[in-house]
Amino acid sequence: MDEVSTGHMLTGQSVTRQMVQDHLALGPALFVECDFEQADMAQLDFSGARFERCNLRHADFASANLTGASWHGCRGAFASFRGAALQENTLVSCDFNNANLRQAKMTSARFTGCKLTGVDFSGASAIEFHLEETLLINSKMPGLSFRKATLRKVDLASADLRNCDFRMAVFEDSSLRDAYLQGARFDGADLRGADLGGIRLEDARPFRGATISREQAGQLLSGLGLKVR
Repeated sequence: MDEVSTGHMLTGQSVTRQMVQDHLALGPALFVECDFEQADMAQLDFSGARFERCNLRHADFASANLTGASWHGCRGAFASFRGAALQENTLVSCDFNNANLRQAKMTSARFTGCKLTGVDFSGASAIEFHLEETLLINSKMPGLSFRKATLRKVDLASADLRNCDFRMAVFEDSSLRDAYLQGARFDGADLRGADLGGIRLEDARPFRGATISREQAGQLLSGLGLKVR
């Protein structure tokens, strides 16, 4: 084990703010199966910390410094990360449904195998934001940039994607079904691996310049009663 795992590990604790502050004073920390439910962690410095299988439901990490943190198997429904620094974070197999990430800084953050249903990313800054095998159904992501990104098994059904930048992005086994796309840009994007169900032809203007399959074109035209042969 590395230094974080041995010298600065907290395991199976129901934490308090003071307990965490004392622990963080020792350096980058590892939290294993700790209970942060409804805990006030706002504005604390968690840079480089690791969280494994922790309960973070309704926890408040607003404006906290979580730069370089990693999260594995954590559960944080309705947690608040409003204005938090989440640059270079790694999240694997986590459930943060309905969390608040408004104004969060997420440059180079990576989400893999996560459930982010209903999460609010409004006003967040996210350059080189990576998503894979992640549920974002009904999430709010207006204005985020996914330019040149590869979105693999990402479900954006019914998500608010207004003014998002998907230029030159590639969709693989992903979904845009019933998404809100007003003002979004898809120039040069490859949408052949995206579910475009529920999107009417008159609402497909953002797809101008994107590549779609013949089958997808048929689905869009079928909404007008036309058939592609």
